[in-house]
Amino acid sequence: MSKVYTTEELIQILADERQACLKGERLKIEVTVSGNPLIDQFIRTDGLQKFTAYQDFKAAIHVYQQENQVSGIVWREMTVKGKSLRYPEVDTQLIALTNDLEVIKSAKNSILNFWYEVTAQMDLYLSFNNSKQYQKITVPDVERIAQITEWASFSKWENANFLEMILQMGWGKPEEASYKRGRPKSGSEFIHAVNPGNQPIG
Repeated sequence: MSKVYTTEELIQILADERQACLKGERLKIEVTVSGNPLIDQFIRTDGLQKFTAYQDFKAAIHVYQQENQVSGIVWREMTVKGKSLRYPEVDTQLIALTNDLEVIKSAKNSILNFWYEVTAQMDLYLSFNNSKQYQKITVPDVERIAQITEWASFSKWENANFLEMILQMGWGKPEEASYKRGRPKSGSEFIHAVNPGNQPIG
């Protein structure tokens, strides 16, 4: 029986392939920009060829994941204000299997409890227009969003003078949730917490 790659190995394979594509070592030659040969001869397609080559490779990895039931989950640890939480997250380059969705859904409450604890007294903003605009909101607004979403994840921007916690609350497939293409079946809302008087940057 042939070896089945682990989640960590697939992440590394994808990272290596992405670098090869960016360096131009992998191109999808038949890519056209407009489909019109007269126009396409005047347009540089190397960037599109690199991108498409990687997207095709990534799609093949996703098929491999499903066929071999290789989880897309990685375990992260977040430490903020001396408090830590270990939580599951679907890697951004992989897909979530059905079991993975159950794991991240079951972690939602602990993520939200940690979020509420470390963001107490911080200003909250809902991002919209692809995170180009922000609207100030309150904890009850976050609670309402939490009631209609299935899972949560977060990240942070931090230095000596600044802290921003970004809470993603989503539904459906995580690999489609950050992009409008997944709506309405998959999607997410992003809440930004910053110290009073600061504005979100992430």
